[in-house]
Amino acid sequence: MENIILIGMPGCGKSTVGVVLAKNLGYNFVDTDLLIAREADKPLQRIIDEEGIERFESLETYVGENLKCNKTVVATGGSMVLCEKAMKNLKSLGKVVYIKVSIDELERRLGNFSTRGIVMKKGQTIRDIYNMRKEYYEKYADVVLEEKSNSKMGDNIDELIKLL
Repeated sequence: MENIILIGMPGCGKSTVGVVLAKNLGYNFVDTDLLIAREADKPLQRIIDEEGIERFESLETYVGENLKCNKTVVATGGSMVLCEKAMKNLKSLGKVVYIKVSIDELERRLGNFSTRGIVMKKGQTIRDIYNMRKEYYEKYADVVLEEKSNSKMGDNIDELIKLL
């Protein structure tokens, strides 16, 4: 199996699922949000607050477009799908998995999302972002893992391995 690229909304579990999946497969794990923070030498929310959304998107595109890996599970930031050049590279690296979670579950999981480094315009809600990004997640996905709110991590990993 090649690389596995996880996409989906903030709070859908890309990083959590990614780490466990990587362990189960004996793969490496990379979180593009951590690469972006390292590139800017500051947390995601500070990038957005101090340098603006455009700078964040520029860093996100750069990281996604230049990522190279082998036998790796990659957890992307929720807005990576808005970066066409980045997604072209990521799709060339392996299978893209959309972790789909209901909007109600996302709202429950995220709570106060104002410090998470989520790319959003003033006044936007998680529901607004979900409605705008959904078509991109579906466009780039090779596989869709639909997570249920009461599902166990092990069940989700087993289901994803079967889908892959």
